[in-house]
Amino acid sequence: MPKMGESVEQATITKWFVKEGDVVEEDDNLLEIATDKVDSEIPSPVAGTVKKIHFNVDDLVPVGEVIAIIDNEDGEGKEDKNEDKKRNEKNKTDELQKDESVKKNDKPEVQSSDNRFYSPLVKSIAKEENISQEVLDKIEGTGKDGRVRKEDIIYYIKSSKQQGTEKDISKKQNAPEKKQAVQASVNAGDEIIEMDRMRKLIADHMVVSKQTSPHVTNMVEADVTALVKWRTMMKDTYQNKYNVKLTYMPVFTEVVARALRDFPMVNTSVNGDKIIVKKRVNIGIAVAKPDGNLIVPVVHDADKYNIPGLAEEINNLAEAARNNKLSADDIQEGTFSITNFGSFRNVMGTPIISQPQAAILATGTIEKKPAVVETEHGDIIVPRHKMFLSLSYDHRIINGALGGAFLRKVADYLEQFDANREV
Repeated sequence: MPKMGESVEQATITKWFVKEGDVVEEDDNLLEIATDKVDSEIPSPVAGTVKKIHFNVDDLVPVGEVIAIIDNEDGEGKEDKNEDKKRNEKNKTDELQKDESVKKNDKPEVQSSDNRFYSPLVKSIAKEENISQEVLDKIEGTGKDGRVRKEDIIYYIKSSKQQGTEKDISKKQNAPEKKQAVQASVNAGDEIIEMDRMRKLIADHMVVSKQTSPHVTNMVEADVTALVKWRTMMKDTYQNKYNVKLTYMPVFTEVVARALRDFPMVNTSVNGDKIIVKKRVNIGIAVAKPDGNLIVPVVHDADKYNIPGLAEEINNLAEAARNNKLSADDIQEGTFSITNFGSFRNVMGTPIISQPQAAILATGTIEKKPAVVETEHGDIIVPRHKMFLSLSYDHRIINGALGGAFLRKVADYLEQFDANREV
């Protein structure tokens, strides 16, 4: 099981593309896995014959565990014969170490059950924080099938410190749950569709974001005539030179990165009563997947790229997102996000912040419309290309003056774009 990011300790097998006895080529897709962060297709590291598959669909497998044996005809697949023996020896060693740990600490470690799996990381945190099995079993999990993730247990620990002792929190969690204020009725002819795993995660993240951050949204209209003129003039040259379609998104990303350097307090996160000002400018770009879900891969250190570099990076991330090729690292450490409503010909919107970031920018469609322009001979009405920019921000740390100034700076950079710029 490959490692899908620094914080990922295990992954769920969601699909096998091969079966025992199949012949595969190097880089052929073997299986699809899912973590709390991303779904990915895993390619074969070698060419050969699939000799044995150790895990089934829906099995949760720790990182580093052998999930299949491929005989590459160079003898490397022969270790299949000894694999079960090695696995049994490893399990015995683990059990002995666990027993020794229990004796040494005089306190049993938390255990997984048939109904609930705890990763080694969650168990370790529970042990360090003296969280009992009874309390751990009552913590609400946001992972697949209610699995407790690292973020869930850390949130519990912070809550317990802020709201009282472990006993108080346990009482609170044992209290009867409040019913939802609104229950949807189902009538004859209505279709009921079960949310897939990704849609459930998105729904949870959106609700948590609105509960965490008081959202405020500012909007400005920007005159991007010079930018439109430049793209129209350069798109064919750019396509021939870089073999990548020139869109507006690399320009939006470039000007946002510049504005974040001008206003570093927008490039922040909240941790309790502390503000973390991010050193790096990592910009997430929202991408719509073929299944209708949304994912936000991250351009790390976006302020260090030029437009061709941004275009290539954004294109690669978008392609990987649509084909389930993103790694967990590709969607982590974002400090600000951009979502392009204009790709759906929407004029403007009020996007929801991607936690734990402090702000997100929505770019609307570019439209040609009449505008009043001042000249030395008086005001005239001329056609101009304009678009709306919408900034949603966390009002706990970004006030209206800062949010408005940042948004205005982004618009200014777009309006001042050099129509003679080379690529």
